[in-house]
Amino acid sequence: MLARSLTLKNGIKIPRLGQGTWFMGENKSKRSIEIETLRRGVELGMTLIDSAEMYGDGASERLVGEAIQGLEREKLFLVSKVYPHNAGKGKLQNSLENTLKRMKTDYLDMYLLHWRGSIPLEETVECMEEQVKTGKIRSWGVSNLDIDDMEELWSIAKGSHCMVDQVLYHIGSRGVEFSLIPWLNQHKTPLMAYCPLAQGGSLKRDIFNNQIVQNIAKIHRATPAQIVLNFILQENNVFAIPKASSIKHVEDNAKALELELTNEELKSLDVIFPAPKCKTYLDIV
Repeated sequence: MLARSLTLKNGIKIPRLGQGTWFMGENKSKRSIEIETLRRGVELGMTLIDSAEMYGDGASERLVGEAIQGLEREKLFLVSKVYPHNAGKGKLQNSLENTLKRMKTDYLDMYLLHWRGSIPLEETVECMEEQVKTGKIRSWGVSNLDIDDMEELWSIAKGSHCMVDQVLYHIGSRGVEFSLIPWLNQHKTPLMAYCPLAQGGSLKRDIFNNQIVQNIAKIHRATPAQIVLNFILQENNVFAIPKASSIKHVEDNAKALELELTNEELKSLDVIFPAPKCKTYLDIV
């Protein structure tokens, strides 16, 4: 059975499955069910909740802030992301303060650079380190950075304090397996997979309707989504943040860790959704 958690370089344990919130909090009619879904996910051990100041212009962060009220804060692992144009001196701190207000918390467990912009990485690292010292973030990382950017980051003083790289990764988009994942493994830095169920991706329908995926799901009395989620979690240094739109959906996601796919099943999935044999562009949505 797959490990249910992994340990970051700073010694903090995090769940292999967390919860994404992209597009959540933007529709008032869905607000109550979205809050119930996040809270149910926490009950099921999916205590990592990922958001960003970009999501709905702060709407997602506000939803998270409402959902976590009454829960034990120390048992949660809250993550948010800063816009690239706000990731510098005089701006990052302000963005962080606004995020904390929206999420109704005194600190974040992790703060990520959402993608690379024009502000030098050195400046962003310096700002992140300052916020670690203040206690307003416990750690920091990056998102949508490929291997060249990661190597540059590691050449910067304290750049290796980066805890994760959050990138798009699912069974139909395996380009990160060629060089990025091996590099991250070598540097003991986990990959946080967003869109692990191909949300927003053109391949989602083909993946879920694939006959082999459906046959394997039937054998395990599982859903196709659980099969493809389990597949990427075979990588020991990967954890994922699937979004759920309902309580049933989040319960289904949580069960993905319980599946034990056979070597033959994994090989058959690898054949129909092969990893590239050369470097490819990093997928971003």
